[in-house]
Amino acid sequence: MKIFYAVQATGNGHISRAAQLYPYLKKFGEVDFFVSGNNSNLDFNFPVRYRSDGCSLHYSKCGGLNYMDIVKNIKPLSMYKDAKALPLKRYDVVINDFDFVTSLACKLQKVPSVQLGHQASFQSDNTPRPDKKSIVGETILKHYAHATKHIGFHFQKYDSFVLPPVIKEEFINASVQNLKHITVYLPSFQKHCLLQAFTHLKHLQFHWFLDGIKEITVQNNITFYPVNQQLFNQSLLNCLGLITGGGFETPAEALYLGKKLMSIPIKNHYEQQCNAAALRKMGVTVLEDADEHFADNILKWLSDPKSNPKVQSNTIPETLQFLFDTYPKSN
Repeated sequence: MKIFYAVQATGNGHISRAAQLYPYLKKFGEVDFFVSGNNSNLDFNFPVRYRSDGCSLHYSKCGGLNYMDIVKNIKPLSMYKDAKALPLKRYDVVINDFDFVTSLACKLQKVPSVQLGHQASFQSDNTPRPDKKSIVGETILKHYAHATKHIGFHFQKYDSFVLPPVIKEEFINASVQNLKHITVYLPSFQKHCLLQAFTHLKHLQFHWFLDGIKEITVQNNITFYPVNQQLFNQSLLNCLGLITGGGFETPAEALYLGKKLMSIPIKNHYEQQCNAAALRKMGVTVLEDADEHFADNILKWLSDPKSNPKVQSNTIPETLQFLFDTYPKSN
């Protein structure tokens, strides 16, 4: 069997999940990966055969999206050419983790596909949304990566096709400790936005994973780390708690490990606002912004005695077997 797997590189979560699934996918056949976008900081631990600039995210300085830069860097003609050039008819199965170019290619070439990933869970209206829905946001979640079939991942089973998150094997098999530090990963915030709050809390130790850091550096109560999967995994395994954005994979890992979790979703990022709504319902601390009260909010979060509910881990072989058994047939 020949398998085409499209990965949207607008963040590290898609890349991390693809790397986790790859060893299992190889048992079903030969896998070629297509990577679209340029936002991931991780190495690709799988064979990338095709690349496209696709659509990438651009951030403002302190916690938001820069829509002007996003639109300015979209190249419709280039994306159309990339979609036409993808040789999808050579493959028996097309798996799409929220990539527009592959979705367009399937439509142009009349090839079926399955959307496998977190965003697929939003095909269900049962999946949590914020109180105020966004028409544009809903349209993107439901139609940006159109597919014939959907298999979604989320914190809880909101629908029949929504399954538990894919958790890294090193977390499943690891010994979890609490070495009292707080792990921080907030890629939409630049250093100057949060430094004062962390420095003010002198009695706390922070492991801050920050884009642009080349080597581990200690500054008072903060240890700055480069964005590195292995270093981050070790920090998360041994932390007291995690402060991160409103993505899916990293919060899911923290909940699986039983860590305290604070989420600060990216402003005007509808999917992250949806994830924040789900986390709130689960009792997780969610902040709208890291404002002048951020240091006080951290102290309040740490003193809260309630524990977050743990999430289950996806059974990858069963999920993939279900995918291949029910894969839509060509007309």
